[in-house]
Parts: sequence; structure tokens; C-alpha cells
Amino acid sequence: MARLRAAGYHVDCDAGFDTESRPPSFPPLGGSVAHLAERIRAATTTDEAADALTELTAAHDGILAALAEVLTATAEFHEGLGAAADPHIARRLRHLADEHLHIIRTDLADTRNALADRHGPHPGRSTCAQEVPATERERSAVCACPPPPRALPAPPPPVAAGQRR
Repeated sequence: MARLRAAGYHVDCDAGFDTESRPPSFPPLGGSVAHLAERIRAATTTDEAADALTELTAAHDGILAALAEVLTATAEFHEGLGAAADPHIARRLRHLADEHLHIIRTDLADTRNALADRHGPHPGRSTCAQEVPATERERSAVCACPPPPRALPAPPPPVAAGQRR
């Protein structure tokens, strides 16, 4: 139960199942990737942003290279299934890896390299000291902390379903 709570879930269970034991585990991969976005949002220099993008764009062990491997492995899997649509699915997956993902990886790598070459602070961000200067009314005016998560918009009210005349 401690693992679920640590992941942010509310757990209500019988006392016999409630434990604080947390076997060692790795964070979910999606959470690790999303952490890169957090690092970029908190970056105060071009070097910090470039470092985060390096994990995404590294040619041999970056996230996008691993995603290309997943697409290729899935294409190889489909090639041997034998259904009429399987060769098309395999070709489509290879196309995604070779064309679309290649464009994304190339553009992000170029962006990463341009940021790394700049070696400068972000003009609108500074390291957050959690202190508000006397001349500022709000910390948000000078704080580099990422903004709080946006609340999802409220769903529209249900449509009234009356009888038609």
C-alpha cells in the first residue's frame, strides 16, 4: 500500500493489507520522461535546458532512440503474424520510426545543440530563493519555480434529454 500512496493514489483497505513496506522499484518510465519537462520548466540557463534535452536526443541511449527501437521491434513482430493487414502495419511502424521520429529527433537535437552553444541565463528566469524582494508584491513575478499544475476545465453540463414532440 505504501508504494501506491507514494505514487499518489488514495488507498483505503483492511488493516491486514496496510503496510509501510516499499520494495525497491523504478519509477514508471512515463514519469521519468515527464521529469525532463519539469527540468526544462525549471531551467534558468540554456545549459540546464540542453542537459535535459540530451537525455531525450542522445543517439545511442536517448529516449527517442529507444522509442525507435520499440517501433522497429513491434514492426518485426507484426511481420510474422500472418494476417492480411500485418505487413501494412509493419511498414507503417517502420515509416514512423524512420521518417516522423527521425524528424522529431533531428529537430530536438538541433535545438539542444543551439541551446548548449549559447551558454547563457534565461532572461525571464532566475534561481528561486523562495524569498520575495521588498519591491515585489508577489513571488511569481521573479520566481523561476514552475507554475502550479493547471486545473482541468470543468466538463460541460449534461445535455437535457427530454422527449421529442
